[in-house]
Amino acid sequence: MNRRRTAAALALLALLLPLPLAAAGTAAAAGPPAASAAASSDVRVVRPELPLPTGRFAVGQQTLHLVDRSRTDPWAGSGPRELMVTMRYPAQRGTGGPVRPWLTYEEARLLLADRKLDGSVAVESLAGTKAHARSDARPVAGRYPLIVLSPGFTVPRATLTSLAEELASRGYVVAAVDHAYETSGTAFPGGRVLTCLACEKADSEEGARLVTENRARDVSFLLDRLTGRHPAWKDAGLIDHGRIAMAGHSIGGSAAVAAMATDPRIRAGIDMDGGVFSPVPAGGLGGRPFMMLGAQETRPGNTGTGEASWDPNWKRLDGWKRWITFDASNHFTFTDWPTMSDQLGLPPLSPLPGARSVDLTRRYVGAFFDQHLKGIAQPLLDGPDPQAPEVRFHAP
Repeated sequence: MNRRRTAAALALLALLLPLPLAAAGTAAAAGPPAASAAASSDVRVVRPELPLPTGRFAVGQQTLHLVDRSRTDPWAGSGPRELMVTMRYPAQRGTGGPVRPWLTYEEARLLLADRKLDGSVAVESLAGTKAHARSDARPVAGRYPLIVLSPGFTVPRATLTSLAEELASRGYVVAAVDHAYETSGTAFPGGRVLTCLACEKADSEEGARLVTENRARDVSFLLDRLTGRHPAWKDAGLIDHGRIAMAGHSIGGSAAVAAMATDPRIRAGIDMDGGVFSPVPAGGLGGRPFMMLGAQETRPGNTGTGEASWDPNWKRLDGWKRWITFDASNHFTFTDWPTMSDQLGLPPLSPLPGARSVDLTRRYVGAFFDQHLKGIAQPLLDGPDPQAPEVRFHAP
């Protein structure tokens, strides 16, 4: 974000997601300790449920831990770069094990404590949020496009679960990534929960650029491990190597631009309300399609100043492109937060209801990928739709 948008975003996120994070480093993974359980018991436990996927496939889920030994982690300053990745894919109905938790107990505890919501929301509520993908479900044979999802800064990949499950149900393989030391807390193997070291070093536009460019390298490494001769995922044969795309929220959207600029394997991309901290190259993205999908404030002329804003980057996009915003929305409209906030009884993040936020995000993101990865024309992307009066098309 540029400085103006950062200030506005921080004020908006104070209800749920204020920055900076209070703690950084490595926390010990734990179940509900006695003190936390007692505090949590004073708050009513609610089990939010994410909207069901609407596609024709059931959804399977597996988790990968990837280690890039060719790079030193830029935030820790030592040790290799690590990623946690949730793979979702079209699956056969009635197969697989239990649905995995939205977050582990410790991930949920750290997230709530950092956002000062531990007195308002039970840890069990956040950790117990119900998703729909079945663990290790049997894949439906075929070759599917791959979509990489990168979350916003400080928030885990779980915040994009509704979108990931929807895309998988529509016939995509989806890889949602947690980038080490860039969230309030992410569980890694060996009982480690890595917290936000990057928050101490990325509190400026230059820092945001470093996050963006580091994530682009993460994504290229991920693609190497998913599509190379010895893939890290046992079901990597599902992936069509010629149909790869990326979408990200907030700084994850900025990373989609940076990843496309450096990795020609990524054929299409979406930035969901993220400042473009590593600008679109002057020569464009090789004619590849790109969509800017933003909150109400992210209109032409109202996206701040400097290279991180959308206005100059829009002009450099040299392929099919769209600039779309949702009325009555905010920065986190494109994530799971609005629908969860509604169910948890928290103050609404924006006038746009949570269920409608998820529906619109799924429809427009899904349409973009259906058109550009599957070759299915999508009139929804051609202009205003009377069934979606909240959606605005911009052509600066």
